[in-house]
Amino acid sequence: MQINIEHGWDIIHSQTIAQIYDNAFGAKLARAIPDKAKRLDLLEHCFMPEYSFVAFNNGQPVGVAGFSDQNGALTAGIEFNGLFRHLGILGGLRACAILSLYERKPQSRELVMDGIAINESHRSRGIGTQLLDSIISYAQAHHYSSIRLDVINSNPRAKKLYEAKGFVAVKTDYFPYLNWLLGFSGSTTMQLTL
Repeated sequence: MQINIEHGWDIIHSQTIAQIYDNAFGAKLARAIPDKAKRLDLLEHCFMPEYSFVAFNNGQPVGVAGFSDQNGALTAGIEFNGLFRHLGILGGLRACAILSLYERKPQSRELVMDGIAINESHRSRGIGTQLLDSIISYAQAHHYSSIRLDVINSNPRAKKLYEAKGFVAVKTDYFPYLNWLLGFSGSTTMQLTL
């Protein structure tokens, strides 16, 4: 298996990228956008490819890692106008309210990770590590001072990967009262100083 990591993707891969992302984060996103077809359509048309790295196997996307900074984000198109355009008024209001709970604003010279998603058939092969390494290299080359991410308390495997790369836990939040809505009851903010 030959994996190539590329910065962004061509529009012809948007549907596949949306499916990979939804397979990884769909349960979380479904709280805001329950209709899977609408959710996939939104992701396909609202992602900003330049804020990502993609793993390709034989020319096909098998993984994606998104990020954001003060200028934009992988998920920047999933905002008020995009949500209303794809989901209508009621669906857009619901999605705006719930998705606002996930929002994280980057500080000056800070890169914030928007998650790593790997196709199920390609997991446990080091692709997530390669994508993370690409984001770290990108941040160093573009003179960011740090990388920040949040990892949910039900994903200790991801936390171990980030710790192995030098990320340090800086804050842990618990919100058991939102478990019914978010699908998890806590998260840890981790940071890598560059």
